[in-house]
Amino acid sequence: MIEVKDLRFAYPGREAETLNGLSFAIGKGEIFGFLGPSGAGKSTTQKILIGALTGYRGEAWALGKELRTVKRSFFEQIGVAFEFPNFYGKFTALENLKFFASLYKGEQEDPMSLLERVGLAADAHVRVSEFSKGMKMRLNFCRAFLHRPELIFLDEPTSGLDPVNSKIVKQFMLEQKAAGKTIVLNTHNMSGAEEMCDRVAFLVDGQIKLIDSPQALKIQHSQKVVRLEYREGVAICAREFELARLGQNREFLRLLEQREVLTMHSQEASLEEIFLDVTGRRLA
Repeated sequence: MIEVKDLRFAYPGREAETLNGLSFAIGKGEIFGFLGPSGAGKSTTQKILIGALTGYRGEAWALGKELRTVKRSFFEQIGVAFEFPNFYGKFTALENLKFFASLYKGEQEDPMSLLERVGLAADAHVRVSEFSKGMKMRLNFCRAFLHRPELIFLDEPTSGLDPVNSKIVKQFMLEQKAAGKTIVLNTHNMSGAEEMCDRVAFLVDGQIKLIDSPQALKIQHSQKVVRLEYREGVAICAREFELARLGQNREFLRLLEQREVLTMHSQEASLEEIFLDVTGRRLA
């Protein structure tokens, strides 16, 4: 769906490149996440991939087309939801979606069905000027999927959402992935990326430091130990055991048999810890 080779970009008037030689590919039906701090180049990369910035060097292909040469039909096939959505404040939520639907030619989702999916059906006839940030984010999410695009770009899609609505949005994204849609995320939310993404790219200072699946990263960077917490009389004790040949470790088996086990966890690194380890940077 997307192939990028040695992508470079510098904004006019700036000597330093915002993007410095990015190369990556994203397959059909994949949820792919760009993770990085503010100013890392995530938004610039997204703007190039949606055809909004063309003054780049290198190659950038999406849906089989080099993005310098895309025609109007390309925009019928992509959906975009920016982090700071713009709507017509005097229009209702439903009127906004119907207006944006009128800009597309192909088959479309029913606007009311989309509003219902994200918990906004009761607010369909409320002016958007009265919406909270979280409500606008959910409406923005609906707009991205309104015209049934094949390729969707989402910028911090769960920003400002409470846990219930965040779960609704994530579930909808997984359903779209199951239907073969490709989704590209920009996010600071490491736990959300770990939960949703098939692969992630660590982007820092305009360069990709690493690309892999969250699970593979956790396996590579985690300690190969199990931490066991158990009760010893009135005291709570903890021991760590090597994962290798754990089932033959006599002391581990003895504790399991003779003590009240309270918790047992493999010592997996979080995605944020891995990001810090690989890049030397925090996401703030």
